[in-house]
Amino acid sequence: MHDTTALLVELGAVILGLGLVGRFAGRIGLSPIPLYLLAGLAFGHGGLIPLKASEEFTMVGAEIGVILLLLLLGLEYSASELVTSLKTQYPSGAVDFVLNATPGAVAALILGWGPVGAVALAGVTWISSSGVIAKVMTDLGRLGNRETPVILGVLVMEDLAMAVYLPLLTAMLAGVSLAGGSLALVIALGAVGFVLYLALRHGRLISRAVSSDNPEMLLLVVLGLTVLVAGVAQQLQVSAAVGAFLVGIALSGEVAEGARKLLTPLRDLFAAVFFVFFGLSTNPADIPPVLLPAALLAIVTTFTKIATGYYAARRAGVGSRGRWRAGGTLVARGEFSIVIAGLAVATEPRIGPIATAYVLILVIVGPLTARWTQPLAAKIEARRGSGDGDGKSGDGKSKGTSGAEKEPVAKSAPERRLPSHDDLTPEPAGETRE
Repeated sequence: MHDTTALLVELGAVILGLGLVGRFAGRIGLSPIPLYLLAGLAFGHGGLIPLKASEEFTMVGAEIGVILLLLLLGLEYSASELVTSLKTQYPSGAVDFVLNATPGAVAALILGWGPVGAVALAGVTWISSSGVIAKVMTDLGRLGNRETPVILGVLVMEDLAMAVYLPLLTAMLAGVSLAGGSLALVIALGAVGFVLYLALRHGRLISRAVSSDNPEMLLLVVLGLTVLVAGVAQQLQVSAAVGAFLVGIALSGEVAEGARKLLTPLRDLFAAVFFVFFGLSTNPADIPPVLLPAALLAIVTTFTKIATGYYAARRAGVGSRGRWRAGGTLVARGEFSIVIAGLAVATEPRIGPIATAYVLILVIVGPLTARWTQPLAAKIEARRGSGDGDGKSGDGKSKGTSGAEKEPVAKSAPERRLPSHDDLTPEPAGETRE
């Protein structure tokens, strides 16, 4: 079969298959990410039917998928929102880092992966999946809950941290010296600060320069600018993903909204290709030996994420029920964990199988903990005869609930979209819930 013909046949089959498994995932209320990973495992090296003709195209598509994931994430936030989150959520962000990065780093050192592997696996266990979390909160009808801004604040802190973490990891993976790594970190911090300054002071001018009434022109300009900046960032060893994220932050208002609508289908397509490519590059035979350490790591970091959400919600004055809901909601890992593992797999191949197994476990467990953590905690508290033993604390209905928990979020508050990296982007929260 001619190379071009084989490429078209394989590529068409892959895209069609992704569409079918995505629809199936939606029917059963599951994120499509684990099914994309399983599809990649099935058709990758060591899989059932290896895809050879489309492998190079898929690799390029995966790179574009990462860029679009981070661009759309940046478009969700304004510079002022990021600055506000930094000021109010940094203690929760610090607790999040310590509780969730430490298990990954310790596990990597125990497995003998060295400092670079420890830094990479720490990132895998640290970052929650904004896409899966957004979908779960929408499905459970929690967008107006008291704990929702807390969850969003933790996610924003993690996304901001990636602007520093990814360049540092990239430098370490490239074997750059301490001076070179420090330079990459300084460049990344300078770039983030510079973009935030431009967005805060001159955001309207930037958006006006990019704006166009013609959707085609807007799409071409935003996409071209993003890929260009991502390429320059990669050349400076800052990470293409961070460059794309900064472009998204710099755009605001109607331009950001228009670009989001135009680019969301492209993001969904190429993000799916990215997850498939990661599965393609992992040999299924390598996963069974790492299932036990991946499961143990998943168990530990499930509890550390629940503790993170509980702490963050308590700082915000949310009642008992909301604290447990926040903790359970943050458990899911997904896109960023795979992005980090994808960067590290060339230097430390053993991280690929364990990261794949780890994400598969938590992307399935995450929606379950989001639904059942609070009811389970209420039952345990009731058995212990605590003051919240009736299980009604924090819902705004029991007599002992604090005033902060009784009052719903003000209806006049500006609408806010949750960040989403996968196939479903929630609608803005309107009426709030108790």
